[in-house]
Amino acid sequence: MRKKTIALIAHDHKKDDLVEWVEINKEKLSEYNLCGTGTTAKVVEKKTGLKVIKYLSGPLGGDQQIGAKIAEGHIDMVIFFWDPLEAQPHDPDVKALLRIAVLYDIPIANNKSTADLIIKK
Repeated sequence: MRKKTIALIAHDHKKDDLVEWVEINKEKLSEYNLCGTGTTAKVVEKKTGLKVIKYLSGPLGGDQQIGAKIAEGHIDMVIFFWDPLEAQPHDPDVKALLRIAVLYDIPIANNKSTADLIIKK
């Protein structure tokens, strides 16, 4: 059986929240392959010690890379802590990623409560 993959993404003001969530769920997350957009993946890997495959930064195409991996069947879940109060210059890419996750019926968590439900299955 293929080991499932979780994509980890967080906007700048939410990176600390994501790292805290990953640290709390580190044991469970170690059972998955992890990937993420540039800075988020680097920060999570550095602060938690978990191996995280790194794609480009979101504004430089990382959101699109993760969307492509979803379409190819390589990503099974997305944990995306986005900042609803901060405008993002790459907002069209963010919306495209959310759309592709819904289109391919991929669970996507946008906050700690939903991420907890997904990971605790």
